[in-house]
Amino acid sequence: MKKAMTQEEVKELEIQLDELKTIKRKEVAEKIKVARSFGDLSENSEYDEAKNEQAMVEAQILELETMLKNVELIDTEVLSTETVEIGLNIKLYDNKYKEELYYQIVGSNSADPSKGKISDESPLGKALKGKKVGDSVEVEAPGGVMTFKILEITK
Repeated sequence: MKKAMTQEEVKELEIQLDELKTIKRKEVAEKIKVARSFGDLSENSEYDEAKNEQAMVEAQILELETMLKNVELIDTEVLSTETVEIGLNIKLYDNKYKEELYYQIVGSNSADPSKGKISDESPLGKALKGKKVGDSVEVEAPGGVMTFKILEITK
């Protein structure tokens, strides 16, 4: 299944993949080499730990490669600010707390709510997608239903 991502998101994944392949793989290989030098592998916890770490690194590499092969690239330059889409910035008004909020809609891999980046697959992201300035959205949250009004959509 294709995942929508901006060029910026793809670049971040490529950097992570490169670091795993060039740096982390070598670090783990060195740990395995050192652990082997300790002798009997059947009772060598350092060796077991290093092999487990190697398996995790290889799994991460495979996951990133798979993601990058299945990208639907979103060109933010040609996006319209008529409706909320991935890659756009949104200014909302929170009716409950009477405050303005700023978010960027991103793919699920780049979501970081503490930095104002919310996933297009999150409850709020799903509710906002396709909406226009002036529209209100309701989102089911642990504390009850939250209502937001879209004040602005920008690139």
